[in-house]
Amino acid sequence: MIRPKHLLFPKLRAVEVHSHRQNGADYYLLRDPLELSNGSLLVPTFFGPLLSLCDGTLEDATALASTLTVRYGVGIDVATIEEVLTALDEALLLENERSVEALRARIEAFRRQPFRAAALAGLSYPAERRELAKLLDDYLAQTGARRNGNGNGHSGRAARPGIFSPHIDYPRGGPVYAHAWQAMQDAVDGADLAVLIGTDHHGDDLFTLTRQHYATPFGTLPTETRIVDSLAAALGEDDVYAGELRHINEHSLELVAVWLHHMRQGRPLPVVPVLVGSLHRFYGKERSPADHSPVQTFLQTLETHLQGRDVLVVASGDLAHVGPAFGGAPLTAQDRLQVRSADRTLIDHLVAGDAEGFFQAVGRIRNRNNVCGVTPGYLALKLMGDVRGDEMAYQSCPADAQDTSAVTVTGIAYW
Repeated sequence: MIRPKHLLFPKLRAVEVHSHRQNGADYYLLRDPLELSNGSLLVPTFFGPLLSLCDGTLEDATALASTLTVRYGVGIDVATIEEVLTALDEALLLENERSVEALRARIEAFRRQPFRAAALAGLSYPAERRELAKLLDDYLAQTGARRNGNGNGHSGRAARPGIFSPHIDYPRGGPVYAHAWQAMQDAVDGADLAVLIGTDHHGDDLFTLTRQHYATPFGTLPTETRIVDSLAAALGEDDVYAGELRHINEHSLELVAVWLHHMRQGRPLPVVPVLVGSLHRFYGKERSPADHSPVQTFLQTLETHLQGRDVLVVASGDLAHVGPAFGGAPLTAQDRLQVRSADRTLIDHLVAGDAEGFFQAVGRIRNRNNVCGVTPGYLALKLMGDVRGDEMAYQSCPADAQDTSAVTVTGIAYW
């Protein structure tokens, strides 16, 4: 029997897998972060072993059926396996010519748009400009600081001013955003360029770029394409644009871009939006991440374009993600104290401008608290230079309905 070409050597694409229960049955919910097709796919958990074998090494459904029997003692007939593969293929979840063509078409469509649309407007925060401005101004008012002016009166201490900002949703993290951004009002007003470095939650490429401008309800922040092009040429276009579609829905850059635009009262500012993956690949290495070629190239290339400009560096990152919502045990009072202590160590390094100490503190414990601001914080400190900061706020935010999980956030201002 001749198998369809697109079902040969089936390999599952990089998809998100979530547990899901529906009508008393357990499923895996497969979601494509690049959204090449509409919706997600529910697969009964019985087919978990089959999904694990879809790695591109087995030729067809017959080979999969045989391997399932030998390796797992699971008997699934060839026809059923082909039905599952067909469903995966129709959802564009397999790496083959169909998904490659769909990816190409979606990238082209994205690049034809006048800007990267504000994906969370009307969902996570108000889409209407005045309503959004009032929300953010209310957060600012709660800080007790004035809307205009430099929050604590510091100035001129840093090689480059910057912010370590949360990217948690505004209802939970709004006050922390407000403290950090209020403190940097003068630097925001005086900047002629902002480098936005945000956690890539859906991919592990070290650097992911886009030439698209970033829209907010206040207008559009134009992307400095000359700098993006230079970075792409130095790092390799295939590498930095492979996951470009993740910019569409990634919240880490959008939520800080909105605050940046608001603090400028809607005045545009050129930005360099960069999504960054984990530094886990450098844990346990004798050399600093900055000594490794891609990181070194990124920093050196960017540095050549920042000389002589009034640059604001923004690291968009949260701290710990702990508890059942993140695969851990329910938090006890003692656990929360330990998380706060671990956070304090990281914050002390961040405030001291100690990029290497910050990275080493995370690496020593293999990031067991799931700190998602490691790469943004590390790279931002390297770009800012010889700096010190002030911690403006810290908060532990509930991450499940039972309050047994938490996300911790901080806001740090660098003058």
